[in-house]
Amino acid sequence: MAEAERIIGTPDSAGAEEPAASDETVTSEGTAASDGTAAPEERPRGRRRIVALFVVALLAYLLDLGSKMLVVAKLEGHEPIDLIGDLLRLDAIRNPGAAFGMGEAFTIIFTCIAAAVIVVIIRLARKLYSLPWAIALGLLLGGALGNLTDRIFRSPGVFEGAVVDFIAPAHFAVFNLADSAIVCGGILIVLLSFRGLDPDGTVHKD
Repeated sequence: MAEAERIIGTPDSAGAEEPAASDETVTSEGTAASDGTAAPEERPRGRRRIVALFVVALLAYLLDLGSKMLVVAKLEGHEPIDLIGDLLRLDAIRNPGAAFGMGEAFTIIFTCIAAAVIVVIIRLARKLYSLPWAIALGLLLGGALGNLTDRIFRSPGVFEGAVVDFIAPAHFAVFNLADSAIVCGGILIVLLSFRGLDPDGTVHKD
């Protein structure tokens, strides 16, 4: 009888031990995830996303800065240049307000908002594991830095500088490449949010 119980009980014992080992593995992985500690293979992926964010931001910033320097040197004080008839032309203006010429009386406030946005994006970058979010935040960061540079270094003074705008579509406000980067980044963030993709790479459905 004891021999029979031993033979019958052996598979149960083995089966009981196997799930225990499996449970331990799952628990270990779950603890790592719940603690927010990335597995070794995840850390390089997170760093790559951060690098992508700052590369996009740098490209957007340099394109904006270079275009403004060229406009100030070659176009400011001259007649507008027609690119597509009356539909699109280059016309250099100085904008003390926000994007697209809004809120000219609140230059300092918009400067503070731009600085706050930059700080928030940099802090968020530490938890970034999504390439689309890296691109979107990079566009926002580069655009905000571009216009903030004008606010700080251009006349009439520090934090009150007027932004250089030069892209003038017909029947629309004049803007610059920094404004375009900010708008494109914002649109991409809205699309990612609708798809349920979070900056940390997780996907959720409401």
